[in-house]
Amino acid sequence: MSDEAEPGFVRVRLDLSYDGKDFSGWAKQTSRRTVQGEIEDALRTVTRSAVTYDLTVAGRTDAGVHARGQVAHVDLPEAVWAEHEEKLLRRLAGRLPLDVRIWRAAPAPAGFNARFSALWRRYAYRVGDRPGGVDPLTRGHVLWHDRPLDLDAMNEAAAPMVGEHDFAAYCKKREGATTIRTLQKLSWVRDEESGVLTATVQADAFCHNMVRALIGAALFVGDGRRPASWPAEVLAAKVRDPGVHVVRPHGLTLEEVAYPADDLLAARAEEARNVRTLPGAGCC
Repeated sequence: MSDEAEPGFVRVRLDLSYDGKDFSGWAKQTSRRTVQGEIEDALRTVTRSAVTYDLTVAGRTDAGVHARGQVAHVDLPEAVWAEHEEKLLRRLAGRLPLDVRIWRAAPAPAGFNARFSALWRRYAYRVGDRPGGVDPLTRGHVLWHDRPLDLDAMNEAAAPMVGEHDFAAYCKKREGATTIRTLQKLSWVRDEESGVLTATVQADAFCHNMVRALIGAALFVGDGRRPASWPAEVLAAKVRDPGVHVVRPHGLTLEEVAYPADDLLAARAEEARNVRTLPGAGCC
């Protein structure tokens, strides 16, 4: 996966949003509806191209997960970009389904890679614990938890999780992939009017199911089933704990992806590709 477009191509950055309810995640699949598949089909149609131009995304979201601030890139032939640049957004708006929108399409700076150049991804997970349930108008984006939640206990449990750790206990294992991540933010706030609790979860990258497993552990603390020390104890064990519940996807939204200054994009992409180990860990 190159950090530069091939000669004769223009790398285009796309900023987009989608409602994940009816998608089987981001990554295209042969027989299922996905965000990547819809956008690639729309691009091929509006540019009248015989080939499909593959997208690279900042973070592959799972089935049912939403995005407000997703970022992707696509490499288009220079002639195609020159012909369609000015009208591309309007044409895509007319071709794409209403649950996915592209807000910006512009040439990317040198060294830009939507995935590897990213400094961090910020997610929000929303939970309602009112006895009557969740507002019907927001039910597709808020999880209902049928026990009252203690905000202070949840924030107490979150604090020791921040930092660079091996999150193997909170990740679905993938062969050959590291589970070391730097969790930069994990905190909860409650909106007094709606009663909805929102978790902010920000990291340089996430492994599979990590955010939803962290939320699941927090909810068990919040409703009193586990002490505030429990999530950190699970983390320290570095093995997947069957007691950690992976919450449903619809409460999760990718809110923002951040990138460094243009002159640091290539260096960041190179750094992100390095396989990480924790300080003091052995090489073998």
